Amino acid sequence: MSHPFEQLPTTPRSEELLDKAFSRASRSGRAKRGTDAQQSMLLTAANIVSDNLQNVVGDWPDFDRLDPFYYELADAIVGADDLRQHLNELSWAANKTTEIRYEYEPRLSGDLETARKFRKQAFARIADVVEEIEDDLLAVADAREQLRNLPDIRPDDPTIVVAGSPNVGKSSFVNDVTRATNEEAAYPFTTTEIQIGHVEANHITYQIVDTPGLLDRPAEQRNPSESQAVSALEHAADAVLVVLDPSGDSGYPLETQLQLRADILERFDVPVVTVANKRDRFEGDAPAEADYSMSLETGENVQHVLDAVIEAVGYEPELPIDDER
Repeated sequence: MSHPFEQLPTTPRSEELLDKAFSRASRSGRAKRGTDAQQSMLLTAANIVSDNLQNVVGDWPDFDRLDPFYYELADAIVGADDLRQHLNELSWAANKTTEIRYEYEPRLSGDLETARKFRKQAFARIADVVEEIEDDLLAVADAREQLRNLPDIRPDDPTIVVAGSPNVGKSSFVNDVTRATNEEAAYPFTTTEIQIGHVEANHITYQIVDTPGLLDRPAEQRNPSESQAVSALEHAADAVLVVLDPSGDSGYPLETQLQLRADILERFDVPVVTVANKRDRFEGDAPAEADYSMSLETGENVQHVLDAVIEAVGYEPELPIDDER
Protein backbone atom coordinates (compact mmCIF):
# COMPACT_ATOMS: atom_id res chain seq x y z
CA MET A 1 0.00 0.00 0.00
CA SER A 2 1.50 3.33 -1.05
CA HIS A 3 1.26 6.52 0.97
CA PRO A 4 -1.91 8.61 0.56
CA PHE A 5 -0.40 11.22 -1.78
CA GLU A 6 1.52 8.98 -4.16
CA GLN A 7 -1.23 8.33 -6.71
CA LEU A 8 -2.65 11.87 -6.98
CA PRO A 9 -3.42 12.72 -10.64
CA THR A 10 -2.18 15.80 -12.45
CA THR A 11 -4.04 19.03 -11.73
CA PRO A 12 -4.92 20.98 -14.92
CA ARG A 13 -4.15 24.65 -15.46
CA SER A 14 -7.18 26.88 -16.02
CA GLU A 15 -6.28 27.34 -19.69
CA GLU A 16 -5.97 23.59 -20.20
CA LEU A 17 -9.32 22.95 -18.55
CA LEU A 18 -11.10 25.59 -20.63
CA ASP A 19 -9.52 24.37 -23.87
CA LYS A 20 -10.68 20.85 -23.11
CA ALA A 21 -14.20 21.94 -22.18
CA PHE A 22 -14.78 24.27 -25.13
CA SER A 23 -13.19 22.06 -27.77
CA ARG A 24 -15.34 19.10 -26.74
CA ALA A 25 -18.36 21.39 -26.58
CA SER A 26 -17.67 22.48 -30.16
CA ARG A 27 -17.55 18.87 -31.33
CA SER A 28 -20.79 18.03 -29.54
CA GLY A 29 -22.45 21.08 -31.13
CA ARG A 30 -21.49 19.97 -34.63
CA ALA A 31 -23.33 16.69 -34.07
CA LYS A 32 -26.67 18.47 -33.64
CA ARG A 33 -28.62 21.32 -35.17
CA GLY A 34 -30.33 24.51 -34.10
CA THR A 35 -30.89 25.21 -30.42
CA ASP A 36 -30.22 21.56 -29.63
CA ALA A 37 -26.62 22.20 -30.64
CA GLN A 38 -26.38 25.18 -28.27
CA GLN A 39 -27.91 23.13 -25.46
CA SER A 40 -25.44 20.30 -26.09
CA MET A 41 -22.49 22.68 -26.13
CA LEU A 42 -23.46 24.26 -22.80
CA LEU A 43 -24.10 20.89 -21.17
CA THR A 44 -20.80 19.45 -22.39
CA ALA A 45 -18.64 22.42 -21.39
CA ALA A 46 -20.23 22.81 -17.96
CA ASN A 47 -20.01 19.10 -17.17
CA ILE A 48 -16.36 18.84 -18.20
CA VAL A 49 -15.36 21.80 -16.04
CA SER A 50 -17.44 20.70 -13.06
CA ASP A 51 -16.47 17.03 -13.25
CA ASN A 52 -12.76 17.73 -13.66
CA LEU A 53 -12.68 20.10 -10.71
CA GLN A 54 -14.68 17.75 -8.49
CA ASN A 55 -12.41 14.88 -9.48
CA VAL A 56 -9.34 16.88 -8.46
CA VAL A 57 -10.90 17.60 -5.08
CA GLY A 58 -12.18 14.05 -4.63
CA ASP A 59 -8.81 12.47 -5.39
CA TRP A 60 -7.21 14.16 -2.38
CA PRO A 61 -7.51 12.22 0.88
CA ASP A 62 -9.75 13.54 3.63
CA PHE A 63 -7.32 15.40 5.89
CA ASP A 64 -9.53 14.78 8.92
CA ARG A 65 -9.06 11.03 8.43
CA LEU A 66 -5.37 11.00 7.58
CA ASP A 67 -2.98 9.13 9.81
CA PRO A 68 -1.46 11.77 12.14
CA PHE A 69 1.98 11.01 10.70
CA TYR A 70 0.99 12.04 7.18
CA TYR A 71 -1.20 14.91 8.39
CA GLU A 72 1.73 16.44 10.28
CA LEU A 73 4.01 16.00 7.25
CA ALA A 74 1.52 17.54 4.84
CA ASP A 75 0.96 20.42 7.24
CA ALA A 76 4.73 20.94 7.55
CA ILE A 77 5.29 20.95 3.80
CA VAL A 78 2.28 22.68 2.24
CA GLY A 79 0.10 23.83 5.13
CA ALA A 80 -3.01 21.67 5.60
CA ASP A 81 -5.36 24.60 6.17
CA ASP A 82 -4.07 26.44 3.10
CA LEU A 83 -4.48 23.35 0.95
CA ARG A 84 -8.00 22.79 2.28
CA GLN A 85 -8.89 26.35 1.30
CA HIS A 86 -7.54 25.90 -2.23
CA LEU A 87 -9.55 22.69 -2.61
CA ASN A 88 -12.64 24.48 -1.30
CA GLU A 89 -12.19 27.10 -4.01
CA LEU A 90 -12.12 24.36 -6.64
CA SER A 91 -15.35 22.93 -5.22
CA TRP A 92 -16.90 26.39 -5.32
CA ALA A 93 -15.93 26.77 -8.99
CA ALA A 94 -17.37 23.35 -9.84
CA ASN A 95 -20.67 24.22 -8.18
CA LYS A 96 -20.73 27.70 -9.72
CA THR A 97 -20.25 26.22 -13.18
CA THR A 98 -23.24 23.93 -12.64
CA GLU A 99 -25.30 26.91 -11.43
CA ILE A 100 -24.45 28.81 -14.63
CA ARG A 101 -25.52 25.84 -16.72
CA TYR A 102 -28.90 25.63 -14.94
CA GLU A 103 -29.36 29.38 -15.21
CA TYR A 104 -28.78 29.46 -18.96
CA GLU A 105 -30.38 26.18 -20.10
CA PRO A 106 -33.95 27.61 -20.18
CA ARG A 107 -32.72 30.57 -22.25
CA LEU A 108 -31.48 28.37 -25.08
CA SER A 109 -34.91 27.22 -26.22
CA GLY A 110 -35.87 30.31 -28.27
CA ASP A 111 -34.67 31.31 -31.70
CA LEU A 112 -31.21 30.20 -32.77
CA GLU A 113 -29.50 33.60 -32.67
CA THR A 114 -30.78 34.32 -29.18
CA ALA A 115 -29.75 30.84 -28.04
CA ARG A 116 -26.28 31.31 -29.50
CA LYS A 117 -25.93 34.70 -27.77
CA PHE A 118 -26.87 33.26 -24.36
CA ARG A 119 -24.66 30.23 -24.85
CA LYS A 120 -21.70 32.55 -25.52
CA GLN A 121 -22.57 34.51 -22.38
CA ALA A 122 -22.60 31.29 -20.38
CA PHE A 123 -19.21 30.30 -21.82
CA ALA A 124 -17.78 33.69 -20.87
CA ARG A 125 -19.01 33.36 -17.31
CA ILE A 126 -17.68 29.83 -17.01
CA ALA A 127 -14.32 31.06 -18.29
CA ASP A 128 -14.32 33.84 -15.69
CA VAL A 129 -14.98 31.32 -12.92
CA VAL A 130 -12.18 28.99 -14.03
CA GLU A 131 -9.71 31.84 -14.49
CA GLU A 132 -10.58 33.08 -11.01
CA ILE A 133 -9.24 29.85 -9.50
CA GLU A 134 -6.00 29.76 -11.50
CA ASP A 135 -3.92 30.46 -8.40
CA ASP A 136 -5.76 27.73 -6.50
CA LEU A 137 -5.14 25.21 -9.29
CA LEU A 138 -1.45 26.12 -9.29
CA ALA A 139 -1.25 25.76 -5.51
CA VAL A 140 -2.92 22.33 -5.59
CA ALA A 141 -0.61 21.21 -8.42
CA ASP A 142 2.44 22.39 -6.44
CA ALA A 143 1.22 20.59 -3.30
CA ARG A 144 0.81 17.41 -5.32
CA GLU A 145 4.39 17.61 -6.60
CA GLN A 146 5.76 18.14 -3.11
CA LEU A 147 3.75 15.41 -1.43
CA ARG A 148 3.60 12.64 -4.02
CA ASN A 149 7.32 11.81 -3.63
CA LEU A 150 7.36 11.65 0.15
CA PRO A 151 9.30 8.76 1.65
CA ASP A 152 7.01 5.75 1.95
CA ILE A 153 7.01 5.28 5.71
CA ARG A 154 4.08 3.18 6.82
CA PRO A 155 3.02 4.34 10.26
CA ASP A 156 0.94 1.24 10.96
CA ASP A 157 4.01 -0.99 10.63
CA PRO A 158 6.41 -1.35 13.61
CA THR A 159 8.95 1.43 13.18
CA ILE A 160 12.35 2.09 14.70
CA VAL A 161 13.69 5.64 14.28
CA VAL A 162 17.47 6.00 14.45
CA ALA A 163 18.72 9.30 15.86
CA GLY A 164 22.00 10.90 16.83
CA SER A 165 24.49 13.54 15.78
CA PRO A 166 26.05 13.42 12.30
CA ASN A 167 28.88 10.94 11.65
CA VAL A 168 28.12 8.73 14.65
CA GLY A 169 27.21 5.70 12.50
CA LYS A 170 23.43 5.92 12.09
CA SER A 171 23.41 5.26 8.34
CA SER A 172 26.00 2.52 8.71
CA PHE A 173 23.79 0.82 11.29
CA VAL A 174 20.76 0.95 8.99
CA ASN A 175 22.84 -0.34 6.08
CA ASP A 176 24.32 -3.12 8.18
CA VAL A 177 21.19 -4.52 9.81
CA THR A 178 19.03 -4.19 6.69
CA ARG A 179 21.80 -5.64 4.52
CA ALA A 180 21.60 -2.78 2.01
CA THR A 181 17.90 -3.37 1.28
CA ASN A 182 17.12 0.21 2.24
CA GLU A 183 15.55 2.93 0.13
CA GLU A 184 16.59 6.57 0.00
CA ALA A 185 14.18 9.45 -0.32
CA ALA A 186 14.04 13.09 0.69
CA TYR A 187 11.67 15.40 2.47
CA PRO A 188 11.27 18.68 0.54
CA PHE A 189 12.64 20.71 3.47
CA THR A 190 15.84 18.73 4.07
CA THR A 191 19.07 18.80 2.12
CA THR A 192 19.90 15.15 2.78
CA GLU A 193 18.07 11.94 2.05
CA ILE A 194 16.58 9.78 4.75
CA GLN A 195 17.05 6.05 4.64
CA ILE A 196 14.28 3.52 5.17
CA GLY A 197 15.38 -0.06 5.71
CA HIS A 198 13.46 -3.19 6.56
CA VAL A 199 14.47 -6.11 8.72
CA GLU A 200 12.49 -9.24 9.56
CA ALA A 201 12.37 -10.82 12.98
CA ASN A 202 9.97 -13.56 14.09
CA HIS A 203 8.11 -13.24 10.78
CA ILE A 204 7.45 -9.53 11.40
CA THR A 205 8.92 -6.82 9.18
CA TYR A 206 10.25 -3.75 10.99
CA GLN A 207 10.92 -0.38 9.38
CA ILE A 208 14.19 1.25 10.40
CA VAL A 209 14.37 4.95 9.58
CA ASP A 210 17.49 7.12 9.59
CA THR A 211 16.65 10.82 9.61
CA PRO A 212 19.57 13.09 8.69
CA GLY A 213 18.51 16.71 8.69
CA LEU A 214 15.90 16.13 11.38
CA LEU A 215 16.98 14.19 14.47
CA ASP A 216 20.68 14.97 14.23
CA ARG A 217 20.77 18.36 15.94
CA PRO A 218 19.11 20.19 18.84
CA ALA A 219 15.50 21.31 18.59
CA GLU A 220 16.40 25.02 18.57
CA GLN A 221 18.38 24.53 15.35
CA ARG A 222 15.42 23.15 13.40
CA ASN A 223 13.22 25.35 11.25
CA PRO A 224 9.41 25.17 11.75
CA SER A 225 8.91 22.62 8.97
CA GLU A 226 11.64 20.38 10.36
CA SER A 227 10.18 20.63 13.86
CA GLN A 228 6.78 19.61 12.55
CA ALA A 229 8.33 16.69 10.68
CA VAL A 230 9.81 15.55 13.99
CA SER A 231 6.26 15.71 15.39
CA ALA A 232 5.19 13.48 12.53
CA LEU A 233 7.92 10.99 13.39
CA GLU A 234 6.60 10.91 16.94
CA HIS A 235 3.41 9.39 15.54
CA ALA A 236 5.28 6.82 13.44
CA ALA A 237 7.95 5.70 15.90
CA ASP A 238 7.47 2.66 18.12
CA ALA A 239 11.01 2.95 19.49
CA VAL A 240 14.01 5.25 19.03
CA LEU A 241 17.61 4.10 18.83
CA VAL A 242 19.99 6.91 19.82
CA VAL A 243 23.54 6.34 18.57
CA LEU A 244 26.41 8.00 20.44
CA ASP A 245 30.07 8.28 19.43
CA PRO A 246 32.27 8.66 22.52
CA SER A 247 35.47 8.33 20.46
CA GLY A 248 35.51 11.97 19.35
CA ASP A 249 35.81 10.96 15.68
CA SER A 250 32.41 12.40 14.74
CA GLY A 251 33.47 15.96 15.53
CA TYR A 252 30.62 16.41 18.02
CA PRO A 253 31.42 16.54 21.76
CA LEU A 254 29.76 13.85 23.80
CA GLU A 255 28.03 16.54 25.85
CA THR A 256 26.32 17.83 22.67
CA GLN A 257 25.29 14.30 21.72
CA LEU A 258 23.81 13.69 25.16
CA GLN A 259 21.85 16.95 24.97
CA LEU A 260 20.32 15.72 21.71
CA ARG A 261 19.46 12.46 23.46
CA ALA A 262 17.80 14.41 26.29
CA ASP A 263 15.69 16.27 23.72
CA ILE A 264 14.60 12.98 22.17
CA LEU A 265 13.74 11.49 25.56
CA GLU A 266 11.55 14.51 26.22
CA ARG A 267 9.86 14.52 22.81
CA PHE A 268 9.18 10.83 22.16
CA ASP A 269 6.71 8.89 24.27
CA VAL A 270 8.15 5.53 23.18
CA PRO A 271 11.06 3.39 24.41
CA VAL A 272 14.45 5.00 23.74
CA VAL A 273 17.45 2.70 23.50
CA THR A 274 20.92 4.30 23.61
CA VAL A 275 24.02 2.66 22.14
CA ALA A 276 27.63 3.83 22.15
CA ASN A 277 29.16 3.08 18.75
CA LYS A 278 32.85 2.74 17.78
CA ARG A 279 33.59 0.53 20.77
CA ASP A 280 36.89 -0.34 19.10
CA ARG A 281 38.00 3.30 19.11
CA PHE A 282 37.25 4.71 22.55
CA GLU A 283 39.02 3.84 25.80
CA GLY A 284 37.34 2.94 29.03
CA ASP A 285 33.68 2.23 29.65
CA ALA A 286 30.80 3.46 27.56
CA PRO A 287 28.95 6.53 28.87
CA ALA A 288 26.61 5.79 31.75
CA GLU A 289 23.69 6.94 29.61
CA ALA A 290 24.32 4.15 27.07
CA ASP A 291 22.37 0.94 27.41
CA TYR A 292 24.73 -0.90 25.07
CA SER A 293 27.97 -0.48 23.17
CA MET A 294 28.86 -1.79 19.72
CA SER A 295 31.31 -1.47 16.87
CA LEU A 296 29.98 -1.26 13.36
CA GLU A 297 33.56 -1.50 12.17
CA THR A 298 34.10 -4.97 13.68
CA GLY A 299 30.45 -6.04 13.94
CA GLU A 300 30.72 -6.45 17.72
CA ASN A 301 27.30 -6.40 19.45
CA VAL A 302 25.44 -5.02 16.38
CA GLN A 303 22.96 -7.89 16.25
CA HIS A 304 22.51 -7.71 20.01
CA VAL A 305 21.60 -4.01 19.75
CA LEU A 306 19.13 -4.71 16.94
CA ASP A 307 17.50 -7.47 18.97
CA ALA A 308 17.25 -5.16 21.98
CA VAL A 309 15.54 -2.34 20.12
CA ILE A 310 13.16 -4.79 18.44
CA GLU A 311 12.30 -6.14 21.88
CA ALA A 312 11.74 -2.56 23.06
CA VAL A 313 9.18 -2.06 20.30
CA GLY A 314 7.14 -4.87 21.83
CA TYR A 315 5.09 -5.30 18.68
CA GLU A 316 2.38 -7.92 18.77
CA PRO A 317 0.42 -8.41 15.54
CA GLU A 318 -3.33 -8.39 15.84
CA LEU A 319 -4.66 -11.89 15.39
CA PRO A 320 -8.15 -12.66 14.16
CA ILE A 321 -10.45 -13.67 16.95
CA ASP A 322 -12.53 -16.73 16.29
CA ASP A 323 -16.21 -16.26 16.85
CA GLU A 324 -17.53 -18.21 19.78
CA ARG A 325 -19.59 -21.08 18.58
